[in-house]
Amino acid sequence: MTLSQELWKANQDLAQECLQHPFVQGIGKGSLPRYQFAHYVGQDAFFLESFARAYSIAAAKTPDWQAFEVFHALASGVLEELRLHQGYAKTWGIDFLAVKPTPATRRYTDFLLATAWSHDVGLTAVAMAPCMRLYAFLGQQLGKNGIPNHDYADWIRTYTGEEFEQLSGQLEHLLDRYGASTPLTHSTYRYAMLCERDFFQSAVEITA
Repeated sequence: MTLSQELWKANQDLAQECLQHPFVQGIGKGSLPRYQFAHYVGQDAFFLESFARAYSIAAAKTPDWQAFEVFHALASGVLEELRLHQGYAKTWGIDFLAVKPTPATRRYTDFLLATAWSHDVGLTAVAMAPCMRLYAFLGQQLGKNGIPNHDYADWIRTYTGEEFEQLSGQLEHLLDRYGASTPLTHSTYRYAMLCERDFFQSAVEITA
């Protein structure tokens, strides 16, 4: 078992908690209130900008050119996600410039950037991998019986796709290559998973 597989397996309780979360289930069923999804999209756009920055910081620290190229390719994948969010913004009238990060969003982005600046590329990959693996898991679970025909179909389609699975695998390969199985590694991965859960929870706490 690789380190990335070990970490994912050790956090299946949180993966299942996220899958069963009212926000995620609301996306899957198409029943999530539109204002909650609009809030989430704005927060996620803020988050993704920090995610791309963390990739860039890690790229600058890589000990070899191959990893440098992979981190930059992953950053490009984040930019594609942001384009999807920009599509939502136009359709639903979301003003990204007016978005103020919630405490849950800020905790997550501060954690990612602090890890990227203060630690090596191995631990940075550990901190970032849960987001990619979790979203691939959620997309695949929500779309396993076919992509539903409702407002959130594009969201499910994005994270069910083979392209996103490949990006997740590339990041986990970097984790396996540069990471080490230490208590800090395990606690860092789990903290990122907790941040994901809290990110979903902050969206359903928003009132119209």
